[in-house]
Amino acid sequence: MSDSGELAAILRAWRERLTPHMAGLPANTARRTKGLRREELAVLAGVSVDYIVRLEQGRASAPSAQVCAALAQALQLGDTEQEHLFRLAGHATDGGRISRLVPASIRRLVERTGERPMAVFDAMWNLLLWNRLWATLAGDPSQVREADRNLLWLHFTGTSDCHLYGPGSAEALDASLVADLRRSTGRYPDDAQLRQLVARLDETSPRFRELWQRHEIAEHGPTIKRVVRSEVGTLDLDCDILTTQRQDQRILMYTAEPGSESDSKLALLATIGTQHMMDGSIQ
Repeated sequence: MSDSGELAAILRAWRERLTPHMAGLPANTARRTKGLRREELAVLAGVSVDYIVRLEQGRASAPSAQVCAALAQALQLGDTEQEHLFRLAGHATDGGRISRLVPASIRRLVERTGERPMAVFDAMWNLLLWNRLWATLAGDPSQVREADRNLLWLHFTGTSDCHLYGPGSAEALDASLVADLRRSTGRYPDDAQLRQLVARLDETSPRFRELWQRHEIAEHGPTIKRVVRSEVGTLDLDCDILTTQRQDQRILMYTAEPGSESDSKLALLATIGTQHMMDGSIQ
């Protein structure tokens, strides 16, 4: 259960303590409020101003885990504060549920690693956090509804802008992803979102259903991915996966062999992404 009254009060307090300068925003106009304006927080968190207003007035339903993560990032919350936010919103991870709380140190790592595509996923492969180059390479996740920001959903439904291939057979890559998801169902038996994802995939993808029925359990590890982008063509990239110990989250980073054609294409994509940001094409 969420505590809307406490959540409303603490969100206002956190917003008012964060100055525009701390958030990287200009502050050259007269301001009637302490800290950030609601409009500024809405932009930083990628939500509507109306939703921020309703949250701060205790009139909105509890924010989703993804929205909590976005608010925590925008408000620059520490780990203890972020954990408190998740609990107030009803996303406590006790009782065998997956953590969607991204530690502040991991957020900083992703934000400051701009030369390589990097993203953070939870234990069921929900996308929680990404940098600008990840959005350029794999498609802007902010344009995808929250329920569909899942690596397996995008992979098995074919709705991703980024086409991935393993170094071996496509079947081996598919099986590795499904076996990893089944491993998570054993670790987090009470996570309702995880059960819903499995049900959606089982209903939508015959390929997933076939692999799920094998009951294989494994950990999806680093591999080589072939990414096809219309702007630059094909890139062969190393995909390294780091797992956080406390939250059981996966940090994915794509890199290319230095001096290779793929390395040059990745640098070109970084330039394209920067131009799109300046043009307002990517929010």
